[in-house]
Amino acid sequence: MRPRCIRSRRRDRINVRSGSSAWLVLRRWSLAQARAEISLWCLQLALNLIWTPLFFGAGWYGLAFLDICLLLAALGGTQLLFRRRSPVAALLLVPYALWVLYAAALNLAIWQLND
Repeated sequence: MRPRCIRSRRRDRINVRSGSSAWLVLRRWSLAQARAEISLWCLQLALNLIWTPLFFGAGWYGLAFLDICLLLAALGGTQLLFRRRSPVAALLLVPYALWVLYAAALNLAIWQLND
């Protein structure tokens, strides 16, 4: 198992890239002009926040899987909308999307093994 500090650095890099992607959109467009993009970005952040207590806290693997699927959809939508405003902003979300996809696969496997 990897040391906690390595996992934290990876998570920090993903979070910095996610925040930077929103900043790239907002530095060129006002919040009013990028309302759909930023709203979807905020939705995926909220879905990400909800997943941890569902999966680890409550052990509701099925509900956590539904949440992470919604997160993937919101993240994909965010990337598509960000791409219209800033292709770099969309690319910055790719590592995050891959990480969430990996977590979704693990979530599904754990749910199936514990059902």
